[in-house]
Amino acid sequence: MDNITVSPAEMLGNISINASRNDENLTSFFTDEEWLAINGTLPWIVGFFFGAIAITGFFGNLLVILVVVFNKNMRSTTNLMIVNLAAADLMFVILCIPFTATDYMVYYWPFGRFWCRSVQYLIVVTAFASIYTLVLMSIDRFLAVVHPIRSRMLRTENITLIAIVTLWIVVLVVSMPVAFTHDVVVDYDAKKNITYGMCMFTNNDFLGSRTYQVTFFISSYMLPLMIISGLYMRMIMRLWRQGTGVRMSKESQRGRKRVTRLVIVVVIAFASLWLPVQLILLFKALDVIEMNSLTKLVIQVTAQTLAYSSSCINPLLYAFLSENFRKAFYKSLQTKRLDMWTTTHPDVSSEKTTY
Repeated sequence: MDNITVSPAEMLGNISINASRNDENLTSFFTDEEWLAINGTLPWIVGFFFGAIAITGFFGNLLVILVVVFNKNMRSTTNLMIVNLAAADLMFVILCIPFTATDYMVYYWPFGRFWCRSVQYLIVVTAFASIYTLVLMSIDRFLAVVHPIRSRMLRTENITLIAIVTLWIVVLVVSMPVAFTHDVVVDYDAKKNITYGMCMFTNNDFLGSRTYQVTFFISSYMLPLMIISGLYMRMIMRLWRQGTGVRMSKESQRGRKRVTRLVIVVVIAFASLWLPVQLILLFKALDVIEMNSLTKLVIQVTAQTLAYSSSCINPLLYAFLSENFRKAFYKSLQTKRLDMWTTTHPDVSSEKTTY
């Protein structure tokens, strides 16, 4: 991950480090018309879409967390992991997207070294937390379907909480090098006579950008998805195989299949939304492609927007695919309306309570 935030400087191939806008090297990358298009429209378009993602992701994931926390009948191992996934997405929405959007809008990093390193660190932490929460959810579904009886002692709320806490500790520790491989790189524009800094990956003695990106791609995308795919292939075979030897009602079978379908769709959504930007950043690190045209730049920005939209898509999936979540969402909204009504009509509320 050469820098998953993909700052404007990096989208331009890090050319601002080597040359100013008026040098031949930079002019060969973009025409004047393309440069005006980049400066005039791209920041606002990205700001709009990132703002929509941030607002939707904030309220959607917060609602998921509140629905599970305040509804005892929603407490289950799968839903605890869904809450953890929503918490990771909520962290990303609050702590990462606003800084990335600002980076697009002003074309330099105005927040200093501490937040440069912190934001890059948190982006990697939340990405790892999300994908490996999906791995935990897949393991939970695998045990529930393939070993429903023997796994009962493992699939408890206490063990699930221990697994979630362990996951966060490991992710927070393993991601620490990210904070030390990013810094504010200072550049000088001779024509405008200004000095400005950009938050980006920096050269260091222990980790190169190519190694960094390849390692991130394998550990955060390819490996976990291989594990998830293997578990689900085995699980689907078991679900549809006749004569499993386990007696259960048709309703239990339907419920198990619904939950499994929900988890599969969440995994597919995550994998498909992150695949384009993962491949682009990997190919950039391997020098397979360069962001040397407006078309390629637009493709990369689109890929990043798709990846960031994964932080707000899960609540919509729960609403469409999970009947329990739909009912809980509706109940929460009805409770909110009732609270607003009793606040504005205290006398009516008092009469109803007495009655």
